[in-house]
Amino acid sequence: ETKNQWARDDPAFIVILILFLVFATSAYCAAFGESAPHAALTIISVVFVHFLFAGLVLATLCWFLTNSYLREEPNSHVVEQRVEWLYAFDVHCNSFFPAFVILYVLQYFLSPLLIAHGFLPALLSNLLFMVAISYYHYLNFLGYDVLPFLDRTTFFLYPIGLVIILSPLMILIGFNPTRYFLSLYFR
Repeated sequence: ETKNQWARDDPAFIVILILFLVFATSAYCAAFGESAPHAALTIISVVFVHFLFAGLVLATLCWFLTNSYLREEPNSHVVEQRVEWLYAFDVHCNSFFPAFVILYVLQYFLSPLLIAHGFLPALLSNLLFMVAISYYHYLNFLGYDVLPFLDRTTFFLYPIGLVIILSPLMILIGFNPTRYFLSLYFR
C-alpha cells in the first residue's frame, strides 16, 4: 500500500503452488494412470490449463469487472486507484490454494469411496466440489473486499448461490464430479 501497489513482488507462491500441483497430479497418475508419457501430459495439462490458463482467464475477468464496474467514484481530493492485473492473479492464487487442498489432496484420499457407484458417493463428491468452489469464491470476495476503493464487492459472492442451487440438482441426477474429472484423464 505504501508503494501504491497491492500485488506481491515475488512469484514464490505461484512456484510453490505449481510444485504442489505437480506432486498431487503425480500421485493421481501413480494411482490411476497408465504410462509415463500419459502422466507427463496430465501434469502439464493440470498445471497449464487448470491452474495457469484458468487463473489467467479468471484474473482478467475479475480485473476487468473491478476496474469497470466496482470502483468507487473518487472525489477531487483522492488519487484515482485501479486494481492491478497482478493483484487479481494474486487473489486467484490465494483463493486456489484451499480449493487445491480440497479437490486434489482430500479428494485423492477419499477417491476409493468417491468413485464408487451410488447415491452416497455422488452426494459426497458434490459436497466436496460445492465446498471447494464456494470457498474459492468467498476468498476471492475477501481479496477484493480489502481494497478501500472498491464498492459492491459482494458481487463476488453471487457464484456461491449458483453453486448451492446447482449442487442438489447434480446430486438428484446422479452426477459424480470426481468420477467425471478422473474419467477425463484416466480411462
